[in-house]
Amino acid sequence: QVQLVESGGGLVQAGGSLRLSCAASGRSFNNRPFKSRTMGWYRQAPGKEREFVATINASGGRTYYADSVKGRFTVSRDNAKNTASLEMNSLKPEDTAVYYCGVRPAFVGLGFEESDYEYWGQGTQVTVSS
Repeated sequence: QVQLVESGGGLVQAGGSLRLSCAASGRSFNNRPFKSRTMGWYRQAPGKEREFVATINASGGRTYYADSVKGRFTVSRDNAKNTASLEMNSLKPEDTAVYYCGVRPAFVGLGFEESDYEYWGQGTQVTVSS
């Protein structure tokens, strides 16, 4: 099993910044370590489906972003600490959502579909006021 715990959400004014973190742990990392797994961030706004935000490959050398956040959000990871982060700048009210991190099975590439991910965190709320 894998446990993912998001943190860093909160209430911020439009134009502000937040940094989300995702801490990963669990027995599944014993044979398939965190550093072998692509991570992703998704979000779900009230009344809407969960949508892709960003993904980062196992080494951290490749990233991909949704058009809606490109240039404002930055995904990163620290494989020594089994963590992934999402730096969010120039936040807009439409960024308001619950943000989730997900982890893919080991030794596969970037993930763009929700079904690509094997485990999910419980989510952290981000609210951007206008």
